[in-house]
Amino acid sequence: MKSNKLSIIIPVYNEEKTIKELVEKVKKVKLPIKKEIIVVDDCSKDRTPEILKKIKGIKVVRHPGNKNLGKGNAIRTGLKNITGDIVIAQDADLEYNPEDYKKLVEPIIKGKAKVVYGSRNLGDKHEHSYLSYYIGGVFLSKLANLIYGIKITDEATCYKMLRVDVIKSLNLKCERFEFCPEVTAKVAKKGIEILEIPISYSPRKMTEGKKIRWKDGVEAIWTLIKYKFVD
Repeated sequence: MKSNKLSIIIPVYNEEKTIKELVEKVKKVKLPIKKEIIVVDDCSKDRTPEILKKIKGIKVVRHPGNKNLGKGNAIRTGLKNITGDIVIAQDADLEYNPEDYKKLVEPIIKGKAKVVYGSRNLGDKHEHSYLSYYIGGVFLSKLANLIYGIKITDEATCYKMLRVDVIKSLNLKCERFEFCPEVTAKVAKKGIEILEIPISYSPRKMTEGKKIRWKDGVEAIWTLIKYKFVD
């Protein structure tokens, strides 16, 4: 399958401090294929909606009502609005560097992979916001490897790039941060190899707006186990 467009889905909830800079970084990335940017505003209560209205060259979709539905729901909404044949989710903070898209997309363009993960644990630098997050990520990776017979180093990475036909075949049901383990579980069950490539990472602290909590780690563990037995 010849690839001609990368769709970047950016779930957003109260990211007024970083969203403009992040979108500009995504817009500046030079790729061998076209790209589109879909921002899903998950009922932000701050100035995020106002800021998004002033940014050109993106498509903004806002969840109806005033209730925050979670990252998983936002990504699923984004998937309904994309037109590309490769997709990646991009957190609205500045932890991940969009310049890494180039090396992630190349194996898919060349037909060498259908699914590529950007690993924070490969390469020389292993930066993490908290030791507990690092240990939790290592545990999730080992658990996924054990349950599904795969070999990955960073299950919880935000940078999961997939062919659109693959991700749309997964029948995603995620609502919050369980997007990551659900994708890993269902890709592995289909027998699709996950290729990992080193990426850069600049972690932020809770005081800077990091949203994931220990309960999300527990939910990730349960998600990996659950999808071993159900679809």
